[in-house]
Amino acid sequence: MATFLHRVGRGAFRRRWLTLLLWAIVLGVAGAAAAGSSGSANSSITLPGIEAQKAYDVLGRKFPAANADGASARIAVRAPEGHKLSEHGPRSEVATLLHDVKASSPRVASVTDPYRAKAISADGTTGYTQVTYRAKPADLTDTDHEHLDAALDEARERGLVVEASGSALAPDEAGASAEAIGFLLAAVILVLTFGSLVAAGMPLLTALVGVGVTASAITALTAAFDLNSSTSALATMLGIAVGIDYALFIVSRYRSERAAGYDAREAAGRANGTAGSAVVFAGLTVVIALVGLAVVNLPILTAMGMAAAGAVVVAVLVAITLVPALLALAPERVLGRTARKQTSRAKTPLAERWAGFVLRRPWKVLVLAVLGLGVIALPAAKLQLGLPDDSSKPASTTERKAYDMLAESFGPGFNGPLTLVVTDTDPSATRTAAARLTDDVKTLPDVAAVSPATYNPAGDTATITVVPKSAPASEATEDLVHAIRDQAKDTGTATGAEALVSGTTAMNIDVAAKFTSAIIPYLALVVGLAFLVLILVFRSILVPLKAALGFLLSILASLGAVVAVFQWGWFKDLFGLENTGPIMSLMPILLVGIVFGLAMDYQVFLVTRVREAYVHGADPRQAIIEGFRHSGKVVIAAALIMTGVFGGFIGGHDAMIKSLGFGLATAVLIDAFVVRMTIVPAVLALLGRRAWSLPRWVDRRLPHVDIEGEKLTASPAGEPVAPQGDLSNTR
Repeated sequence: MATFLHRVGRGAFRRRWLTLLLWAIVLGVAGAAAAGSSGSANSSITLPGIEAQKAYDVLGRKFPAANADGASARIAVRAPEGHKLSEHGPRSEVATLLHDVKASSPRVASVTDPYRAKAISADGTTGYTQVTYRAKPADLTDTDHEHLDAALDEARERGLVVEASGSALAPDEAGASAEAIGFLLAAVILVLTFGSLVAAGMPLLTALVGVGVTASAITALTAAFDLNSSTSALATMLGIAVGIDYALFIVSRYRSERAAGYDAREAAGRANGTAGSAVVFAGLTVVIALVGLAVVNLPILTAMGMAAAGAVVVAVLVAITLVPALLALAPERVLGRTARKQTSRAKTPLAERWAGFVLRRPWKVLVLAVLGLGVIALPAAKLQLGLPDDSSKPASTTERKAYDMLAESFGPGFNGPLTLVVTDTDPSATRTAAARLTDDVKTLPDVAAVSPATYNPAGDTATITVVPKSAPASEATEDLVHAIRDQAKDTGTATGAEALVSGTTAMNIDVAAKFTSAIIPYLALVVGLAFLVLILVFRSILVPLKAALGFLLSILASLGAVVAVFQWGWFKDLFGLENTGPIMSLMPILLVGIVFGLAMDYQVFLVTRVREAYVHGADPRQAIIEGFRHSGKVVIAAALIMTGVFGGFIGGHDAMIKSLGFGLATAVLIDAFVVRMTIVPAVLALLGRRAWSLPRWVDRRLPHVDIEGEKLTASPAGEPVAPQGDLSNTR
């Protein structure tokens, strides 16, 4: 591996303009494909294999006129203060609103009349209308959204209180503020790390190229694969982070090789052969973790994982080809002014001093670090999962206002109705089952209302709407769903008809159960495959085992922090949270996949340099010092950059991206500074030479990937010309 990447690095350095041209072509083609794409991302989620989704599928087949895929909106209307909707004035204004909404787009299929539908609250002040569209949410145009907003605004100007929710509303604009904040922080950290604007600019430039290619490709594929709106955000988030880190590692190694006296071309080749090998294997572990998300068997998660994995692959390719080409354009300026003048010898790096501190008292440091992470992880035991609804939106949004209006006027359970679907090939069996289930459900204590069964034209399928007394996210509503499903099973046994429970709350319960059952197999697959990769990299059993256990500490601690902030509300004002509640169901398993990959990045970046020193003759403790001297600063910079990139997403509006950004930023800090920079040297010091032992029968069967660059050391090509001091630590 090292020899191959050495040749790639030297070749890209020599043919710099050809390499730059090829990447420009790739970026241009991807951009052109994105520009020619007519599709847009959607926010709908399909979850096969669960009861709630099965019920939705039955409705799609048996009630095709309902157009389950079509956009919809629910408009809440309240009379002016001191008036009721039944009065002539408000009633006339409501009629005008209904007309304007109907005329707002030719895609509007129907607008219900709240008076005829008896959708007026008991006090007569509030009502709602349901608007359905013939088109999917992603197919609605800006004009459709603007005309709907205009109809609502005109009704407000006439004195009505009008708020709306649903998929027909204009989606939130995903601005580039989070990415901009991350890039700004990354630039500052890189300048402080390298002391050179040129060196700092290279990782940023290569990350932009990689993310540009990935984001353009995702945009081009959105229409073909109906990708979710979160897919691109995750790929961008991860692409920026690893793109900067991988380039940072290679540029830093190039500076070290120049400090050892190699000429620019050979230094680029050697940096690619050693640091580039670490980048390839680090990227491989990230890809394994992300592709492994497919085992959960949820299309949205699979798409997000594949897109993010594609971003990582692009970042690796950019790092090992484009970075050497850029180094060829500024081989001296990338070293920094102080390094070029060779004015003084750099002082002992902070990371090296920290490693020395840990090595002097490994047991105390290890116990204190593990206990500290254990305390932070405690809230994770109370993790509650759910899907975001309008109650989690900021109080200033019309969706949240509509949610609160309806909950206040119709009861807390109104926003989370349950839909019971009864179906059988025999219409008489369907009617018998529907009648029995309706009577049984009415006896449950948490039921506020049960609508009469509605049948399809064939009479073989019925729907029953149940409104709970409790709020959608409450434990009482969850207990009600389980109770109704027990009754549905009894009804099915007695009549032969199939009865299913669906609705948002039921979907939340099913999704949480699916993720809970999938997390253990997912962890086993990802950790198992990565464990084998790390055995190949480090030729050790104990080092990969330590890496896996350290990851578990990081993930549990980060989940504990997420629960404390986003679920319990600790320091919520500090992070701009208006509401707390259950954690997005996709978030924990997505966090596990990404954090595992990043944890292995730090493990590979740091420990490969330790092993390199050990392989080249240093004793175990001195190898730790050497590894931290050369790679500690890079790992610190990489961790701070990733924290800045991920932390920038905390300021977003999307609940999942916000919590994911916080969780990732927290996990990066914990994994880099507590696990890799503290626990790792303590454990390595306690293990000594045993850390690098490998059973002979395993050693004989493992291929030698030479990630330490032993073959490069033995090669006579590119002998050092004049040592210049350690440039990796100069500014």
